[in-house]
Amino acid sequence: MTRSPQLSLPVHLPDDETFASFYAGENMQLLAALRNLALDQGERIVYIWGAPDSGRSHLLHACCAEMNSSDAATAYLPLDMHAMMHPGYLDGLESMALVCLDNIDAVAGDKDWETSIFNFYNRRKELSDATRLIVTANAPAHQLSWALPDLASRLSWGITYRLIELDDAQKLSALQLRAELRGLKMPLEVARFLIKRISRDMPTLLNALDQLDRASITEQRKLTVPFVKETLGL
Repeated sequence: MTRSPQLSLPVHLPDDETFASFYAGENMQLLAALRNLALDQGERIVYIWGAPDSGRSHLLHACCAEMNSSDAATAYLPLDMHAMMHPGYLDGLESMALVCLDNIDAVAGDKDWETSIFNFYNRRKELSDATRLIVTANAPAHQLSWALPDLASRLSWGITYRLIELDDAQKLSALQLRAELRGLKMPLEVARFLIKRISRDMPTLLNALDQLDRASITEQRKLTVPFVKETLGL
């Protein structure tokens, strides 16, 4: 479980979103940087930007899972849920081993949240053994509309990566990987059928995989195109 002051938040880190289940595609360098960060090697601040549903949250969940397995204290704040939180949740987080600020673009223009994040960065800088920090957004920091212009400069500390979306061929491989990790064999023709017949975004594809996994266990059937059609009503 993630150890953080906001345990009362309705936030659950998925057990299946780990480094092993992340299909990197063209993001091998980013994946390596995050693995190193989790091991307390290399860069200690990483800013990741990319399109919605490109896997940003998965990577943060993976980092938390990796460090939690070593009993390191981590904090994950999904800032797209900031309406359910208080900016004061950042107070004291600089003492954690890892802090993840997911979807920071959601609080751009909110002066209270920006001030809290700005102060957190400053407190962190004063520590000799500062927390490792990962921030995600849908755009580079300098392109977001901040109420505090100096916050963009704080967010540029460390290293910035763009998370490159998977193309359709890579999504096929990602889908097969996630199926394999569940103990399911997904033939290529089944993966291709899913890509063609339902939305191509990974959350939708993985939700479909959840349904297929449950149905396969219940009915003791393999993944075939007829079974997929029947289960998903396609």
